[in-house]
Amino acid sequence: MPSLNKIRSVLAGQDHTTSPVPLRRLRVALTAFFALDGFVFAGWVVRIPAVKEQVGASAGALGLALLGVSAGALGTMIPSGWLCRRFGAAPVTIATAVVLSLSVALPPMTHSPLALGLVLLLLGVGFGGMNVAMNSLAVDLVAALRRPIMPGFHAAYSLGALIGAGVGGPLAAHLTPVQHLFAVATFGLVATAFLGRALLAYPLVRPADGPADGKGTATGDTGAGPSHARTGWPVAVFGLIALCTAYGEGALAEWGPLHLQDDLHTGPALAAAGYAAVALAMTIGRLSGTALLMRLGPTRAVVVGGLTACAGMLVGALATAVWLVLAGFALTGLGLANIFPVAIARAGALGGPSGVATASTLGYGGFLLGPPAIGFLTDAFGLPVALTTVAVLAATAAVIAGAARHLAGSDGN
Repeated sequence: MPSLNKIRSVLAGQDHTTSPVPLRRLRVALTAFFALDGFVFAGWVVRIPAVKEQVGASAGALGLALLGVSAGALGTMIPSGWLCRRFGAAPVTIATAVVLSLSVALPPMTHSPLALGLVLLLLGVGFGGMNVAMNSLAVDLVAALRRPIMPGFHAAYSLGALIGAGVGGPLAAHLTPVQHLFAVATFGLVATAFLGRALLAYPLVRPADGPADGKGTATGDTGAGPSHARTGWPVAVFGLIALCTAYGEGALAEWGPLHLQDDLHTGPALAAAGYAAVALAMTIGRLSGTALLMRLGPTRAVVVGGLTACAGMLVGALATAVWLVLAGFALTGLGLANIFPVAIARAGALGGPSGVATASTLGYGGFLLGPPAIGFLTDAFGLPVALTTVAVLAATAAVIAGAARHLAGSDGN
């Protein structure tokens, strides 16, 4: 019979003689939850133009309504972190996935911007809580496996969003928003029930808090970890980088289809293709992210990515040909793809899991605050000009990354 220490070493991913099968199965289930999150959220995104028309909202009113997603998510993130510590990240992931799946069916049932904003508040609660819980569990799993697999989880989110947009575009021409999003909600609940069993079947022993080592694992030495006083502001710097890039992802998700439909007068299916182009490019970029980081190093990868996204967004926002706009959107997604995961990893190298949590909150804040900010700017300057702020912030992320290259034990490149 194996000793208690032997069992613990296997669960912690530290036994090199025994294959950690439970950890691999947990990784598969968690990856599927990331994909489900992207799929469900994309289902809502591709129906925004139809819901906007249904409730009779102006761009500014829609921006206010979208603020409900931001308020719900940001107001939930800190409590979700406490719930993860109290009950475990896996149960919180499942519970918030249920909330997200149920709430995605509600927007097409509203008939005013105010009602839309209220139901989007609930959608934000599910989205924000689920992302905090999933990332918390992912951090623990990375440490247990001692492998830098975080980009794979974010690639799964992008792939789920791509599938959601790819399916949602054709369905938009045949199903009403109520029918479409009810189907998305049903799928989300069924998938959560199935995947949740796997998530709970393989509980993960949380590694001790500590800074991550060069391989993305926790040191487990809480006494030797960096103090908050020495790491607080550098973690905030990487959180700011995450915010800059997530702003662009959120803005493209919710305003890219409207730009194609309202400014370039495309149909709903082609409008949905705008977000699909972003999601596909981000998926490809994240799947190849490890090779890119090994070749360029984290700092150069972020700088190149930020400048690429800046150029792509200027084309996507200002071009008048549909194919150029789609190409610009895709280039933007490719540039943004690995900036967020790199920023989170660098914050983790400084502050351990708490550093990851801080940077993640700032990053998702940018993702959720970007869409309403674009709405307000659209009323003042028009949507094409408003979308150029994505380019500005992408370039800002590149500049900050270059200036912060010596933080977190930089590799010098």
